[in-house]
Amino acid sequence: MNIGNQILTIRKEKQLTQEEFGRLFHVTRQTVSNWENGVSLR
Repeated sequence: MNIGNQILTIRKEKQLTQEEFGRLFHVTRQTVSNWENGVSLR
């Protein structure tokens, strides 16, 4: 299981939206989506 899948699993277990999860880490919903989908800037 990659880190994106782990983030998604934890977020779903806690019943949080990407927006709510992002607020916990002071990032945008899009950033959470990128994490979950394995998208990164290099």
